[in-house]
Amino acid sequence: MRTTASTFLLAAFTSLAALAACKSGDSTSPTEKTPEPSASNAAPGASPAPARKPPLVREGGALVRSPEGPALWLADEDQQVVRRIALPADAQNPPVAVKMPGPPAAVLALDDRVLVTVRGIRKTDDPASPYEGPGLLLVMRPDPAAGLVEIGRVELPADAWGLAITPDESTAIVTSAWTHAVSAVDLKTLKKRWTLDVPREPRAVVALPDGKTAYVTHLVRATLSRIDAVDGEARVKDVPFPAAPLRTPPDPVRREAATLAYSAVLSPDGARLFVPRQALGAMGESAWNGQNTVDILSIADESPLAVRAPRWFVMQSKAFQKTLGEFGFEEADPHLTGPAPSQIGELFVQPRAVVYRKKTRTLLVASEGTDMLVELDALSLDPSLGALRKYDLGGGSTDDDKPGTTRCGAPTGIALAEDEGTAFVFCRSSHDLAIVALDAYDKRTPYETRPPGTFSLGPDPLPEQAAIGRRLYYNARDWLLSGSYGCAGCHPDGRDDGHVWHEDIRESFDEKGKHEPYAMHAFEDKQAFEGFLKGVPRQTPMLAGRVAAFGPYGWKGESPNLKHRVIVGFGLHRWLGGGPLSYSADKTIPRAEAIAAFARHGLVPPPRDNHEKTDAEKRGEVLFNDPNVGCATCHLPKTDYTNRALVGLGPWAFDKARFEPESLDDWKFKTPSLLYLAGSAPYYHDGSAATLEELVERNGKRMGHTDQLSKEDRAALVAFLKTL
Repeated sequence: MRTTASTFLLAAFTSLAALAACKSGDSTSPTEKTPEPSASNAAPGASPAPARKPPLVREGGALVRSPEGPALWLADEDQQVVRRIALPADAQNPPVAVKMPGPPAAVLALDDRVLVTVRGIRKTDDPASPYEGPGLLLVMRPDPAAGLVEIGRVELPADAWGLAITPDESTAIVTSAWTHAVSAVDLKTLKKRWTLDVPREPRAVVALPDGKTAYVTHLVRATLSRIDAVDGEARVKDVPFPAAPLRTPPDPVRREAATLAYSAVLSPDGARLFVPRQALGAMGESAWNGQNTVDILSIADESPLAVRAPRWFVMQSKAFQKTLGEFGFEEADPHLTGPAPSQIGELFVQPRAVVYRKKTRTLLVASEGTDMLVELDALSLDPSLGALRKYDLGGGSTDDDKPGTTRCGAPTGIALAEDEGTAFVFCRSSHDLAIVALDAYDKRTPYETRPPGTFSLGPDPLPEQAAIGRRLYYNARDWLLSGSYGCAGCHPDGRDDGHVWHEDIRESFDEKGKHEPYAMHAFEDKQAFEGFLKGVPRQTPMLAGRVAAFGPYGWKGESPNLKHRVIVGFGLHRWLGGGPLSYSADKTIPRAEAIAAFARHGLVPPPRDNHEKTDAEKRGEVLFNDPNVGCATCHLPKTDYTNRALVGLGPWAFDKARFEPESLDDWKFKTPSLLYLAGSAPYYHDGSAATLEELVERNGKRMGHTDQLSKEDRAALVAFLKTL
């Protein structure tokens, strides 16, 4: 019997465990075997057709194992190829690379076909060049010589990303991230059955065993989208799914604040849905950016497996009190909460992929930020409270003098060997395949920690400085960069997390009367030492396609150039701020320059929809450029729809319970770029406008003059803004 840390945690919560047992049924989660097709319809005397091998998984990912032979299939987005990697991986047997029409996001291997989602069409070989719609689902046939041969393709909304199939293999379900859509494709006719509009950034999708229902995660919220009648007149419904309920206060805004739900997986019996993500509202020992979590949905009654206790109270932490003492504060720590014990340290950072290991009833989570593969107890109420095993893929702490050094950078995809004793991990930022021997949890064969084997997938397509910047962009282990969060934590895919952070503004230590950013936190908390967690609202800005200009940067234009803003970020993105102040410029500047190079030359802008403008969009463009409306006065079309100048907008009402007012009544903000505006809701620095329609309706004379426009003209202006 396996004894784990989470087993002891479960023993401490007997009442909750009993409730969970009632909800989830048999905890052994037996694997259901897919029935083999019947050969009863074969012609008399004919040899029966060989039985089809069921797919090893029904959810696509960056890396999957093939059911038809000892091989892996890899969707290599940055190289714009799908690779077939023969096993065992060996330099003498190099992978076969198959060129794709655009960046592939996910691959799924069936018995005789390989499905690939392609985010869009790219017309150049530049890995950072924009791509255009449509998105694609490619259906391909394995070929010994060519690797893959295309059977057919289905056009879908741009930015096709997540992929799953129904148990009967008749239907593929695809999410399109930027265009916030979910589509179904008939795999027999290769025709699109339906497309539904869903909220921002849909990513992972899983189909239930009944083949009629699917769940979709989102990168910028906790609530799931449920697709009903997948096989018929499909419809979508929101399913509330609060993040980290044992560790998050009973505040609906906090409980909905979850990000980075790139992946999801069902238990083998289909009774539980596991979703790794970042709970921005969760509290813990170091919670400036919330806490990582694996949340579990009980499918039977569509509710979280872990239920928040009726009472909420605060526990004490000697370790954290000692830290506060170093700053001169002796107050009790308000960040360790009951009834659950606190998560000790970060189990994973920026979860990117997850698989269910049936043999040991565990979950393997790829920790993009820490270059780790983390194994968790799938039978726990909250698997992320304690790890069974951490497999270090990167090779220890970061070398201060060699930024970006890692054996396996940004693990992005996981596939299990047939016996589940080995995990294969795609290391995106270092462009390697890691081969990891897993713990068998058998007392007769104790696990011996050893570095994973690595297999190079070729040189990085980016220039050297931008390639280093890519490794740093995902990295959360380099203490100089941030406090346990990489750039990709807030800027996934170079986009934004849709969250409004709190930026502490402090009077400068060097210049009295001058105020400057000091630290950043996901939420305000009222404390005895007022101000350290209370800050002005600053919504995460989008980066991809918006950082070509020299400067300035920051909501207030505080930084004269991008390199300076990156260095400022090193101090903001951590507990109590001030991180890089003790480091010399010879360490901070090369890191900042590398990250800036990647932001400009490695981050890929969202797909463009290059269509002939409608009459409404043409009318909106005329209004936008009309001096009497005034949009183009600040949002200059020739310079990415911004003049990058500070503009006084005047104060407006804000949530005093959550935000501080701007310091010294300063309501001037740098004019933001309007590129890719349609996909980056909410709007304003404080996220107070949920939609573009609301922004234009409420604008009045704040930005230009829109109060005189008719209802039809306002709609036309919004239509044009959505084309930028």
